[in-house]
Amino acid sequence: MRILATDLDRTLLPNGSWPADPGAIELFNDLTERQGIFVVYVTGRNLRLAEAAIREFGIRHPKVLIGDVGTSIRRFEDGQWQIDQAWVDHVKQLCPRWDAAAVREAVADIDGMREQEAEHLSAFKQSYYVDHANKDAVIAQITERTQDRFDEVAIYSFDSQSGDGLLDFLPKAATKQTALEFLAEQLGVPKQEVVFCGDSGNDIFPLTAGFSGVLVRNADEQLVEKVREAMAGNPSLRAYFAQGGFKGLSGYYTSGVLEGAHHYGILADS
Repeated sequence: MRILATDLDRTLLPNGSWPADPGAIELFNDLTERQGIFVVYVTGRNLRLAEAAIREFGIRHPKVLIGDVGTSIRRFEDGQWQIDQAWVDHVKQLCPRWDAAAVREAVADIDGMREQEAEHLSAFKQSYYVDHANKDAVIAQITERTQDRFDEVAIYSFDSQSGDGLLDFLPKAATKQTALEFLAEQLGVPKQEVVFCGDSGNDIFPLTAGFSGVLVRNADEQLVEKVREAMAGNPSLRAYFAQGGFKGLSGYYTSGVLEGAHHYGILADS
């Protein structure tokens, strides 16, 4: 089984400021479907927003959607989404102290952050917009108030398009990395054989967790630097930095995903 897992926004989806290759999405759909690639989307989007992206950009439905920054897993079977209840039970078992409402109360009066809209929140996800210029002070305060109290992990990323800092509190057992590891184990595929593609801050964990990593050409400079540092400290890590050239494409967005999949040999030329 050949698994290609990819983030959506500004990784597979050409919704950033860099130029996109015309026809790259159609090529992605064609090659992955004809070659029987097991496609997984790993995204911060919830189900409604993931479906909206599928319609807007014309990307194929994946076999599996890891959504809400890794806190949900759904399989697409017979035209319907099926929630993976085993994942829900797994997270609850490993994180008995997790309580989204308690996290919300603990950080309620911290200046420089505001709660995201209700559609971006869930039982396993408590999320905020952060004043990026003051992120260090905000993170210091949330660390003091939450660390080791709620079986949580706090993941910070920066949306270069909106200028917003994004902060997600998740059960520490439910991240993009751990959800993809859980899926790989379910499917019986060694993690080093799973290709994961990303572009921004919350992709750092799967990109440095032992998967075959791909950074699209438009990846955030800070992410590129962090991944290179991790590779210097652990030579067994694998990450490919797309530069363009596969089928004459640029390496941005979808083109970088295709380039990385071809680099690792899970995608043939045609």
